[in-house]
Amino acid sequence: MPAKDRFHQAVRHALEQEGWIVTHDPLHIELPDIEVYIDLGADRLLAAERESQKIAIEIKTFLGTSTLFEFHLAVGQFVNYRFLLNKVEPERELYLAVPVETYETFFRRETVQEMTQAYRLKIAVYNPNLEAIEQWIE
Repeated sequence: MPAKDRFHQAVRHALEQEGWIVTHDPLHIELPDIEVYIDLGADRLLAAERESQKIAIEIKTFLGTSTLFEFHLAVGQFVNYRFLLNKVEPERELYLAVPVETYETFFRRETVQEMTQAYRLKIAVYNPNLEAIEQWIE
């Protein structure tokens, strides 16, 4: 099982504060020839629709020396995880959890915005100090 990211617990607490029930920590996906672990799986009841919304969260810290390099790795991982998740749980939406500081300084760049749109990244912007999700970006 992979090691947990530095802000894993902060993101988990943020989800729980928003009414999400963490159902998987981590979310294990196993196919006959490959297996992966996505950091978190969570469900939330949508009262008006009487059905549940299901998400998976891949948490990134972006604490390395090159934010661009970490972005490349995160996008590759996200695209692969989304493909595999669609094979086993197509109703579960995948989000990339990004710290608010990284979102404000890197993800708001025009070219990065274009890439996130081109790759159809869904992003959960989290504040690790407040243990809160500040923004959900579809």
